[in-house]
Amino acid sequence: MNALGGVGEGESLPDPLPDDPFGIAETWFNDARDRAVQPNPNAMTLATADETGAPSARIVLCKHFDADSGSVIFYTNYQSRKGRELEANPRAALVMHWDALDRQIRITGPVTHAPAEQSDAYFASRAWEKRLGAWSSDQSQPIESREALLMQVAERAVELDIDLRKIVDGHADELVIPRPPHWGGYRVWAETVELWCSGVGRVHDRALWRRDLTRDGDDYNAGPWSSTRLQP
Repeated sequence: MNALGGVGEGESLPDPLPDDPFGIAETWFNDARDRAVQPNPNAMTLATADETGAPSARIVLCKHFDADSGSVIFYTNYQSRKGRELEANPRAALVMHWDALDRQIRITGPVTHAPAEQSDAYFASRAWEKRLGAWSSDQSQPIESREALLMQVAERAVELDIDLRKIVDGHADELVIPRPPHWGGYRVWAETVELWCSGVGRVHDRALWRRDLTRDGDDYNAGPWSSTRLQP
């Protein structure tokens, strides 16, 4: 029996902590996805900063959780604010939070472009409307009205020589829309990972892992993880 009346009870991290946090992190990510705990269980907050250190944050979707390399991939417009900031200051912080599961993952680390062939393959798997949208929006740039945006979408469809008859005839899946050069993936390499799970009385369980990363071309070589438990 808990002499504190249940304070501190709830899910907890293993003791001792595992050498690599990505085993637990991947299990949590897959659990949230498989149980469909929210409309977009792969949603995560992405925080970036410009060359002056001014921060910005937004929600993006994690499209690949790579436990082997300890990295995650999301896709976006390279000319967007986040894209421009990542070019100037290629580091990011991520937060995945699932209220329904009382779990949270925080990741920080350097960012590189995902391989072009990986971006090509993912782009080709998207619905035609989303592929057209990637060409149609000059993301983060001003536009005078919603009507002007829709007109721009129509103009880009013409420029791409999209056969509207295939859409009308129900053969939209046959449309060939290549990936724009300004659109693709970013890989966030985990330099730190923090895992959090809720406890009664806000006596939560937290642990932090760190490792050293060494740049190797478009990738990073990683040293061993070190870990420590944190007070909530």
